[in-house]
Amino acid sequence: MINRDISIDFLGVHFENPFCLSSSPVGNCYEMCKKAYKAGWGGIVFKTIGPSSFKIDEVSPRFDKLDKENTSFVGFKNMEQIAEHSLEENLNDLRRLKEEFPNKVLIASIMGTDEKSWEELAKLVTDAKADMIEMNLSCPQMTSHAMGSDVGTNPELCFKYSQAVRRGSHLPILAKMTPNITDMNVVAKACLKGGADGIATINTIKSIANVDINRKVGLPIINGKSSISGYSGKAVKPIALRFITQLRNDPELKELPISGIGGIENYVDALEFILLGASTLQVTTAIMEYGYRIIDDLTNGLMHYLEDNNIKHLKDIVGIATKNIIPAENLDRDYIVYPKFDKEKCIGCGRCVISCFDGAHQALDFDKDNRKVIFNQTKCVGCHLCKLVCPVSAISNGEVVLKKGRKGSPEDKDI
Repeated sequence: MINRDISIDFLGVHFENPFCLSSSPVGNCYEMCKKAYKAGWGGIVFKTIGPSSFKIDEVSPRFDKLDKENTSFVGFKNMEQIAEHSLEENLNDLRRLKEEFPNKVLIASIMGTDEKSWEELAKLVTDAKADMIEMNLSCPQMTSHAMGSDVGTNPELCFKYSQAVRRGSHLPILAKMTPNITDMNVVAKACLKGGADGIATINTIKSIANVDINRKVGLPIINGKSSISGYSGKAVKPIALRFITQLRNDPELKELPISGIGGIENYVDALEFILLGASTLQVTTAIMEYGYRIIDDLTNGLMHYLEDNNIKHLKDIVGIATKNIIPAENLDRDYIVYPKFDKEKCIGCGRCVISCFDGAHQALDFDKDNRKVIFNQTKCVGCHLCKLVCPVSAISNGEVVLKKGRKGSPEDKDI
C-alpha cells in the first residue's frame, strides 16, 4: 500500500493533506464539518460568516447545472448566499469543531460590510480558536455593493478591509479573489499590502448557465424570474489555472502563498493546481455531486503520483510548472507536428474528416467504400483538431518537421 507523505505547511499551519472544503454549502454547520473531518479532509473553510446585523433570506430553488450530452455538472450555478445561521451559532460551531478536532485545520471565512465589522468578525473568529482567516471579498450573489465580488474588484476597499482584519487578528489571513476581473494581480497586491498573507482563488464566476426557452427566463426560476450568480465546477478550472499562473508569474508575487479553488474533481486536477503554484486546494462542486468520500481518491491519487515519480515531499512540486507558461509571442513557431493515424484503432466514423473540412484546413479526405481516412500532409498545418475530436484516440502526435527556411533539428524539439 502506498503511504507517501502529502502533508503541507501553509502560512505557518500544518495540513495533513492539502485538501479542504471551500467556504460554501458543503461546510455549513458542525455536523457537516465533523463528517468531513472524519472522512479525512485536511482542512475546512467554514461557510462565510457575516455580521449579526446582516440577515440572510435565501431563494428557492437556487441551483442549476450546465451539462454536455450525458455528462452532468460540467458547470454548476449557485445562488446561495453566506451562512444563514446566527453569528452565535456559527461561532459555537467553530469552537466545538476545534475542541473535538484539534489537529485538523479550521479556517474561518468572514465577510463584513465596513471596516468596523471586518475587524470585529476577525476578533470573534480568532477567539473561537480558528487556525486561519479567509476574507471573502468575492461572493457574486451578495445583494450589497459593500459585500461580495464588487468589493474584490476594488483595490482600495480590499486594502482597507485587509488592514481591518489584520487589526482584529494575529492569525494568518487569506484574501479570496474574484475572477470577475481582468487583472487580479493589482487587487492581490493591495490585499497583501493591507495585511493579508496569502491568496485564495478563484471564487465563482458571474453567470447565467441556462435559459428556459419556453418560459423565456433564466434558470433556476424564482417566481418567473432569475438572476446572475456564481458558476463553478469543472468548466471553471481553466480560468482558475490562468489566474494562479498570472499571479505566480508576476515578479513581485512569485513566492505568493496560494490556496487553489475551481473545478477540482480528481487528483489530476489537484496536481495541475499544485504544479502551477497552489499549496492547498479547496473543493465544493465535486463534493456536492459525489460526497465527502472523494477525499480517498484525491489523497490516494496524489500519493501514487509522488511514489511513481520518486518525489519525497509535496512542497517540492509546488509551482514548478509555472516557468513553462510563457507569453504567446515567445513560443517556438519553427516547426509543425503532423498527426499520426492508427489504422488499427480507427473505427471509420469520419468525425475527424468533418471537423478538418468544416473547422480547419481540409487536409483529410474519406474513402467511403473502405471507410478509411486519407491524410493530405501538404494541406495540414498541425493544428490537431482531428486528434481532439477522435472518439477512440486513434490519432496521436506524429512526424515533427521544421517549417521552410527555419534552422535547427526536429529531434531537438520537446513535443
